[in-house]
Amino acid sequence: MPHDDSLVELIERIAVLSREQSSRRAAEDALRALYDITSGRLFGLALRVVGRREAAEDVLQEAFLQMWRSAGDYRASLSPPFAWMGLIVRSRALDYLRRRASERADVAVELDDALAETLPGSGADPMQQSETGELASAMHGCLRLLDARQREVVSLAYLRDLSHQELAQQLKLPLGTVKTWIRRGLEQLRACMARFA
Repeated sequence: MPHDDSLVELIERIAVLSREQSSRRAAEDALRALYDITSGRLFGLALRVVGRREAAEDVLQEAFLQMWRSAGDYRASLSPPFAWMGLIVRSRALDYLRRRASERADVAVELDDALAETLPGSGADPMQQSETGELASAMHGCLRLLDARQREVVSLAYLRDLSHQELAQQLKLPLGTVKTWIRRGLEQLRACMARFA
């Protein structure tokens, strides 16, 4: 690693020459020289912070762009040049990690939102559960108002999905009786449930 004086000289040349349009080429040459001398160690620092080669390369590029822009702010009396450069690299690396964490969080939120919109929930929400519980309780109460045989016919018809013919055969009742009990039972249930609607 070269002596601090040579690094300070390069940083000062970048600061002075980058302000003058006619000396821009000389400023770029000074930046290139600074890069050639320090990039290996600064890349190692970036790699330790971000953990990925491609990301470390991007961080290093951003850091040298910032060094170009802020070379005029550097004060040798406040910090050794390599420490100043290392601070810029570390700062850019931490910015990179924050951006990545934010992007991942945004993607996770977007994914959660998309899943919530497209996939049915595994259960009813609390309001639906409450309403369903109230309706089930009301239905149970209304069914108890039917006489036992009528309740049996209606329950078998709708809970076991049996046809009128199947019910008549299973209960050994005339088909007309089964149909009448179901019709009357449903009328009573509708009237009873209307109070809860």
